[in-house]
Amino acid sequence: MSRRGKPFLKGSLELLLILGLSFVLVFGFVRPVVASPVYIKSGSMLPTLRIYDQVLINKLADDLSSPERGEVVLFRDPAGGPDSLIKRVVGLPGETLELREGRLYVNGAPLEEPYVNEPVPPVFFGPVRVPEGHYFVLGDNRGDSVDSRVYGPVSEEALIGTAAFRFWPPGRIGAV
Repeated sequence: MSRRGKPFLKGSLELLLILGLSFVLVFGFVRPVVASPVYIKSGSMLPTLRIYDQVLINKLADDLSSPERGEVVLFRDPAGGPDSLIKRVVGLPGETLELREGRLYVNGAPLEEPYVNEPVPPVFFGPVRVPEGHYFVLGDNRGDSVDSRVYGPVSEEALIGTAAFRFWPPGRIGAV
């Protein structure tokens, strides 16, 4: 083998080793523990998230702190379906929620929700009290969302993570 072949071979082996370790790091630690991509399949979160958007889910966020009102979270389907669901946290443990003519009230006070898809259908729901260790989640597209109004508050154990960043399509890249 010529002198030129050995550096090329050594460089190729180093590159393969780096790629292999990166693969193990990403798929063995980052994706299951830190962050993972999620593909949006429904219009329940319009206008915030559109069908075909892809978002990065921060899986450490819920391990380090409890979700806050207004955050978009990913959670296991309470009905036991194979897909995870993504909705917005609107009710925290111990709060009482009610929808009157499409407007959300938390503990009797109206909640400002600039992210809700307009026009909001004149829906009535509740009042319902969110149990400790649970969160009430609604889709931003209130007229076309299966959410806590159907399956009830979501347990803290069912939470997977918080939507942190939209990375697809390129024209809509940014925070969620």
